[in-house]
This record gives sequence, structure tokens and C-alpha cells, in this order.
Amino acid sequence: VKVIGKVVTELGFKVMPGDKVQLEDQTLRAEKKQYVVLNKPKGYITTTDDPQERQTVLDLVKDACRERIYPVGRLDRNTTGVLLLTNDGEMATRLTHPRHRVKKVYHVNLDKNLTKADMKAIAEGITLDDGPVRVDAIAWVGDGEDHKEVGVELHSGRNRIVRRIFEPLGYDVIKLDRVMFAGITKKDVPRGKWRHLTQAEVNILKRI
Repeated sequence: VKVIGKVVTELGFKVMPGDKVQLEDQTLRAEKKQYVVLNKPKGYITTTDDPQERQTVLDLVKDACRERIYPVGRLDRNTTGVLLLTNDGEMATRLTHPRHRVKKVYHVNLDKNLTKADMKAIAEGITLDDGPVRVDAIAWVGDGEDHKEVGVELHSGRNRIVRRIFEPLGYDVIKLDRVMFAGITKKDVPRGKWRHLTQAEVNILKRI
């Protein structure tokens, strides 16, 4: 291996951006960074491969680019909506780290009407077995006539967090759809389809 024409044998040698790196006289080139938003359908898992051979989100984006991209965070198999995929590991780490408090918005369908008292309890904070959790906002969807449909905004990335918020109060989540993640929405992206992020959207994510 050569870096800027010099043979390197030291383990963990740091390469700077712009350095010419060669392997057996062939110049290595950095992968182009790719950023894709998928409107995830129900029934797909967000792991990169599955021993049970279930369908994964990578099956849906296999034609998006030549580079291998990975999901940013997770969505349950039965949860639908906005899922980002990228090969930019640094950005993915920032978007999933609790310190950055990345905003997520969900459309929740419950098995029964959410009472005003329970909505207030959720807004004030619920204690789960792995600690307290507070939503940033909660409201009935639309004109508020159907109290089974609720919008929830939060920044927690804990596993199954939206479903678990409602469970202690006796509600089952029938449908869960993520409508926004870090400012990215699924607008104009049909279920099961994807699109590349615009440069403006990528710039916004890089500022997080």
C-alpha cells in the first residue's frame, strides 16, 4: 500500500482527504456519498440481512445506486414511512445519536379513542421500564373528530418507543407511520418507492 507515493506498513495509518492511496499500483477512489429516502411499506425489516430470509428494505433500494447504502436507525417491521439510507457513516451516527435530539413525527392509529386525560399524561411524561420518556408534542389528527388518530412528535430513538408509550395506558397501536425524520418527509414518494435527497436536503442534514 502506498500513500502519496510512499509505502506504508504501519497499522492504523491516517490518510488525509486528497491523499493518493494505491494498492499494488492501482489508485483507490473514495465512494460517492449517496442519500436516499424510502417510504417504507409494512412487512419489511431494516436489518441489512436476515437469517430467516424475510424481505429487507435493501431489497427496495437495490437499484438506487451502485454504492452499498444502509438504513439510518430502525423502523419496526410493521411500521411504515420515512426511512433514510446512506453510505455516509458519519452523518448516520449524528442522526441517531441522542445528543443531537433529531425530531421524528409519527401518525398513530389506536385501537380505541385516546382520552384527553391520557393525552395529557403522555404530554407530561411516561415512565417505562427503561426510564422516563417525554414527547415534544401530541395532538389528535385532522379536525380531531376521530380520537383514534394521533400525531406524535418526539426525539427519542429508543426501540419501539411510540408503541410503548401507549401500552401502559391500555392502548394498542394498530398502525404506525413515520411522516417526518430530521426534516425529511415522504411527500411525493409513494409507499415502497424511494428518491435521492436534493443537495439542499443533504446540506440541512449535515448541519445537524
